Amino acid sequence: MRDLLRDTVDGIRELSSRRFPWRRFLFALALGTIGGWLFAYYRLPLPWMLGSMVFCTIAAIARAPVAAPPVIRPPMSAVIGVMLGSGFKPEIVAQMPNWLPTIGGLVLFMAACGLCCVTYFRRVAGYDPVTAFFSGMPGGLVEMVITGEEKGGDARTIALIHSARILLVVMTLPFIVQWLEGVSLGINRNQGPSMFQTTASGWFWLVASAIAGVMLAHALRMPAKQLLGPMLVSAIVHLLGFSDSVPPYEIVNVAQLILGVTIGCRFVGTPPQAILRILMISVGSTAILVALTLVFAFAVAHVSSYKPVPLILAYSPGGLAEMSLIALALHTEVAFVAAHHIIRVFLVMIGAGPFFGVIVGKKA
Repeated sequence: MRDLLRDTVDGIRELSSRRFPWRRFLFALALGTIGGWLFAYYRLPLPWMLGSMVFCTIAAIARAPVAAPPVIRPPMSAVIGVMLGSGFKPEIVAQMPNWLPTIGGLVLFMAACGLCCVTYFRRVAGYDPVTAFFSGMPGGLVEMVITGEEKGGDARTIALIHSARILLVVMTLPFIVQWLEGVSLGINRNQGPSMFQTTASGWFWLVASAIAGVMLAHALRMPAKQLLGPMLVSAIVHLLGFSDSVPPYEIVNVAQLILGVTIGCRFVGTPPQAILRILMISVGSTAILVALTLVFAFAVAHVSSYKPVPLILAYSPGGLAEMSLIALALHTEVAFVAAHHIIRVFLVMIGAGPFFGVIVGKKA
């Protein structure tokens, strides 16, 4: 509890500090809003996330005065966590035994992704063994940067590669899913009620789940506590039947906007030449990841009760929040997608270090 209060106070101080880059952040939000509006106008998939992400990435490459400080993301992560938790319904729990084949496929998929991407970064990009290994792991951006640096890798390169992975996968996959599913992932106001239609009871449980979830995650020292804690509490609330409220579509759009801005602004402060080089290298690894995602999704669909599209979203190493938002837009099983991403990140976190010691021959 003391750690939670300290983090909260530090966040408030940063927001109220003169050092907080308000002008650059507001400029990034303005660019993101314009990008989202243009993507929505042309009916492109996930417009508020992809539009803001593209515009802020271009701004970062052009060295425009944009910024998305870390303190901005945690509150939105809590909102997204509550949204994901609302997808856990009693009928979903009854289907969990059917996840065994898909989880088995996920483990094989991760092994294939790691092997192919590490080889690609080693042979094609010419990275040293440590940097290539932790750049090629399919998930865990923060964890791979920290562990990779401890093992002697280039932390900056690892961070940029993982940021580019999320950027390119999120930019690519919605178009593929939209084409396969034959539906639009553009603005869909029927995906949830308006915030003005949400009852007072619904708002209470949404806010309470966010606050209680962050407190619980702090107490349990969970990873990604602003996301997983609220998701866990929200899932319990919905499974026990205390609330059946779903996120208002305005909140979903704001979540997409903030996510897009923060992803695009990850490249701020990096020389344009380095960004372009990383993006060019990541095009190859993204092609590998997307191809493996499609192959495993269609293969596992033949031995499970799930169709390819939910499996594509569940397997794709494009980020828990980002892929879950696509699932939410498709009205597919958000809980199924979120659970598989949590398992993927967890396995990468606990397995990358020891596996590195076995493969590279160094003590983990």
